[in-house]
Amino acid sequence: MSPVTDRLPVFPWDQLEPYKATATSHPDGIVDLSVGTPVDPVPAAIQRALTDAADSPGYPTVWGTVALRDAIAGWVERRLGAREAGHAQVLPVVGSKELVAALPTQLGLGPGDRVAFPRLAYPTYEVGARLARAEPVAYDEDLFADDAKLAAFDPAGLKLLWLNSPSNPTGRVMSADELRRAVAWARRHGVLLVSDECYLELGWDAEPVSVLREDVCGGSFDGLVAVHSLSKRSNLAGYRAAFLAGDAAVLGELLVIRKHSGLMTPAPVQAATVVALGDDTHVAEQRERYARRRAALRGALEAYGFRIEHSEASLYLWATRDEPCWETVGDLAGRGILVAPGDFYGPAGERFVRVAVTATDERVAAAVARLKD
Repeated sequence: MSPVTDRLPVFPWDQLEPYKATATSHPDGIVDLSVGTPVDPVPAAIQRALTDAADSPGYPTVWGTVALRDAIAGWVERRLGAREAGHAQVLPVVGSKELVAALPTQLGLGPGDRVAFPRLAYPTYEVGARLARAEPVAYDEDLFADDAKLAAFDPAGLKLLWLNSPSNPTGRVMSADELRRAVAWARRHGVLLVSDECYLELGWDAEPVSVLREDVCGGSFDGLVAVHSLSKRSNLAGYRAAFLAGDAAVLGELLVIRKHSGLMTPAPVQAATVVALGDDTHVAEQRERYARRRAALRGALEAYGFRIEHSEASLYLWATRDEPCWETVGDLAGRGILVAPGDFYGPAGERFVRVAVTATDERVAAAVARLKD
């Protein structure tokens, strides 16, 4: 039997190590804009909830506490504009990346099945398909806005359709009309539609819309699942707090499978998630931090000769100087600034870099100063 790793691409971030070493050697240290990892403190109320629940010696449940399910369902209705969601229509998961990588396998997909995702995309969609031995299928980001492309898109064997809006890496936001067309197409062809909406609360030049919004899905969650994370909105990447909402039949299957697999969100994290989902103030405060950093970096990059495309939402600037992405990475590394090459997200990104806006104010200011030199 061949190793499972034979099915997988090279882990992309390993290729960035030499450039990271160059950037780290800068006299004033590295400005790491390559990974969108939060750097600001976890809000105090969330920390208190975590520590108050620290004495949790027993196993938590896979489905989560009643309080957690209530919090998720309430947030889905209030923030996504969805119709009333019940406990059967929500499911906590151990971070959204785990879910993306494991979902095709947990759905029972395998050889002969196809999994579709945007051509410029988070690499884990393809990884999940390959782990299940399913066929990965990349589609253009504007598929559901282009009649000719949609008419030519083959549904044969397609079992799972990933949407990602706001997009990682491009920051593109699908319109409500695009989402409605995606929902109608998936339902017409009997394809499960899973919408990765982890950056939904970070819209800048456009207002992101959930696939579960009532006027998008027609008031029915049938055939639809939305993926959400607290990593960016609440600085909880270290907590691995995320959840699904949508079709009760699909989530019920996943619940049984995840029970057998022991995929449990730790009890203190469940308690912290309840508090995080019930408080919008800390989200607004974090948005303001990111907005300032985004504006500063965008202005500096444009003055340095970059063109920014899309980037109307999420925590990234999709930037190009119309040159191979690794040349751009090398130039910026020489200035002590580390960014992600666009080809990490597919061949269509080979002349772009992804610039995260998640560094501290001090490091962002350092990057801005270096781009002016």
